[in-house]
Amino acid sequence: MRIGVVGGGYWGSKHVRVLSSLAAVTQVVLVEPRADRRESLTALNPRLLAFGDLTSAMPHVDALVIATPPSTHGDLAQRALEAGKHVLVEKPLTTDVNQARRIVEQAHRSDLVLMAGHTFEYNAAVWRLRDTIRDGDLGDVYFVDTARLNLGLYQPDVNVVWDLAPHDISIINHILGARPDVVQAWGNSHAHAYLEDVAHLRLEYKAIEVAAEVRVSWLDPRKVRRVTVVGSRKMAVYNDLAEDERIRIYDKAVHTSGPPPNGHGTGSGNGISYHYGGVTSPSFPFEEPLLVEDRHFVGCIQAGATPATDGWNGLAVVEVLVAAETSLRERCPVHLERDALPPIGQGRSGPVPSADSQVVA
Repeated sequence: MRIGVVGGGYWGSKHVRVLSSLAAVTQVVLVEPRADRRESLTALNPRLLAFGDLTSAMPHVDALVIATPPSTHGDLAQRALEAGKHVLVEKPLTTDVNQARRIVEQAHRSDLVLMAGHTFEYNAAVWRLRDTIRDGDLGDVYFVDTARLNLGLYQPDVNVVWDLAPHDISIINHILGARPDVVQAWGNSHAHAYLEDVAHLRLEYKAIEVAAEVRVSWLDPRKVRRVTVVGSRKMAVYNDLAEDERIRIYDKAVHTSGPPPNGHGTGSGNGISYHYGGVTSPSFPFEEPLLVEDRHFVGCIQAGATPATDGWNGLAVVEVLVAAETSLRERCPVHLERDALPPIGQGRSGPVPSADSQVVA
């Protein structure tokens, strides 16, 4: 199989590396207008075939990975699908809901694989967090809180919400097995003239009575990649930057009536008691998520299967991002329609993998 990577920047170069390691991929083709990037990547991988434009590369590929600026995703994906190519689009799928829906429907009509590059849905730590929630280990989920912070990198065409929040929206939808009904966003432009570089999103999942808070920033002295899930029995923290103990389960809780179940805790005298227990970190096999993702893309093409993060999955995230953008501008909550999309985790590809399994080609 011959796979082209459109864009030789941060994510494109990673896809080139990973795809070059897969036995099923006979040729990796780079499409990058900048000569310096083409030369740099071909120096690292002499077998890489490189072109400066997509038209020249099209006859040499069976599928495309689109890793260009977000505002270009929709047009490039549509062009690839019209040419009969299978497509993996880095997050976000597009920056427009109607365009996202059109390319999803186009891929379905053409019987082509369309996959959204939601890398964290191929992360074994996220699978473990999802399974911990589904198994009831945390009790009833009260809320989810995420933080994705760093100093930069400022993007030329989108604000911090479009750049960083797709990861957390995808993660939250995945671990809760649901889509939000209401989106509200706040943000400010500080170092940039008009693009928000700090933002806060609130997602309300009314059907399961859970709210999620998403904080994203290009203006923070620390790099933070954290998801916290607070339940009625326990709490869990997923730290993507931890080399060990990516998931930590805290046996801590607040109880509103009576003592904690095992009697270990303290009372506040106002009907609230606190339970303090130990901290555990489950073990699980971990593999580079991008490798799992790209291998899954290749496997879906070979088998004619629908990806776990199919076009509908990508569209669901785009809907939230557009709603957040609207909320930023109009300073009000935005309600989403939920009747047009398949349930999370089912789509047209069946259930997503468990924490103990691997997405394989």
